[in-house]
Amino acid sequence: MSQSDQNTESTNQSWGGRFSEPTDAFVERFTASVGFDYRLYAQDIKGSIAHATMLAKVGVLTEAERDLIIKGLEGVRADIEAGKFEWSVSLEDVHMNIEAALTKRIGIAGKKLHTGRSRNDQVATDIRLYLRDAIDVISGELNRLQTGLLDLAEREADTIMPGFTHLQTAQPVTFGHHLLAWFEMLQRDHGRLRDCRARLNQSPLGAAALAGTTYPIDRAMTAELLGFDKPTENSLDSVSDRDFAIEFCSFASILMTHLSRASEELVLWTSAQFGFIDLPDRFCTGSSIMPQKKNPDVPELVRGKTGRVNGHLISLLTLMKSQPLAYNKDNQEDKEPLFDAVDTVRDCLRAFADMIPAIESRKDNMYEAAKRGFSTATDLADYLVRKGTPFRDAHEVVGKSVAYGLKTGKDLSEMTLEELQQFSDTIEQDVFDVLTLEGSVAARNHIGGTAPDQVRAAVQRARTTL
Repeated sequence: MSQSDQNTESTNQSWGGRFSEPTDAFVERFTASVGFDYRLYAQDIKGSIAHATMLAKVGVLTEAERDLIIKGLEGVRADIEAGKFEWSVSLEDVHMNIEAALTKRIGIAGKKLHTGRSRNDQVATDIRLYLRDAIDVISGELNRLQTGLLDLAEREADTIMPGFTHLQTAQPVTFGHHLLAWFEMLQRDHGRLRDCRARLNQSPLGAAALAGTTYPIDRAMTAELLGFDKPTENSLDSVSDRDFAIEFCSFASILMTHLSRASEELVLWTSAQFGFIDLPDRFCTGSSIMPQKKNPDVPELVRGKTGRVNGHLISLLTLMKSQPLAYNKDNQEDKEPLFDAVDTVRDCLRAFADMIPAIESRKDNMYEAAKRGFSTATDLADYLVRKGTPFRDAHEVVGKSVAYGLKTGKDLSEMTLEELQQFSDTIEQDVFDVLTLEGSVAARNHIGGTAPDQVRAAVQRARTTL
């Protein structure tokens, strides 16, 4: 071993030639990222194979060196996936661990792999590849959840429930219509996810440390080999950009907010006070002290995890807010928030996608709840307006009718014609066509309305969109 090699070995670093003493043991642990970035191993190896392939094409590596490097990298990947690989904190990160293992396996050719690139463009490439793969998995789970919502909405197209504003009974709607509102939220989320994927799908590989490289590299080739749309345009921006991670966490925060809103309703609806739905036992837990309890833990936990994902968005925004160009060590802190956001969103979507199709509605309870609270009051006002009564006068008539109902304990649909006519002689027998819950929802028969026929039509349009 040469003196130069001994110095490098003493610092336990690939960059040890510049240093005269080893890194402090605590600093070594403090600055290492291999404890979490090891999960980038597949993307790192994929990127390295593309880089080696390109270097051989432009004449920087021989074909024999390329083949040896690729075979060696595939062997390292096999060791990792078999659980035989020993990750070393002294080698800092996933990149140097893999490169060191490659060099140990194939010799000097392994040291040539890093020609024409830096860990800066290497990690930027790896994270983009990782997030692209993660987005594809998440998109599949989101699609599965949306499909489950459509199936349930179609099944419940005729199920009447109260619609709420201020959590007070407002107007009757169908359960299917309510579920389609959730679908629309998720559809917007899916669009944001697709936009994020499109913007991140550019290759920073070849930007090197910050200024590019003097070697005759072919960035378009590596971009194509890795499935990117094109290379990034500016080397400074390429190595320091983390917009794609922030954009993903922004998508994730909005998605989790939507899942949290749905979770809140599921928790309410499963309560004894509402009793609108039943969740299967496999999505609930019991109490250690109260044997009668059946707790909706899955929606409660999803609701709770929303704060966690929101925190990751703030972490990444704060991480980037004061960084000068180009790469800074701060960016090592991008991975843990991003990784956890990916895991959390994926798992929450999986739980919801499994749970939603298994929901059982308690139709009678929903119907009885819709009868309470004078939910067809607006229908009576609309009826009077159609008969020629000015809206403000109609509003007053209905208000008096509701006050009478509160006094007598009768819903509007339960009053006799004579009782209703004491507030307006415009009211005739046909008023009962709109005062029933069925008549109320059926009357809203336009695109976006709650009528059962419109719910079924909306489901079919949504299936086509998906």
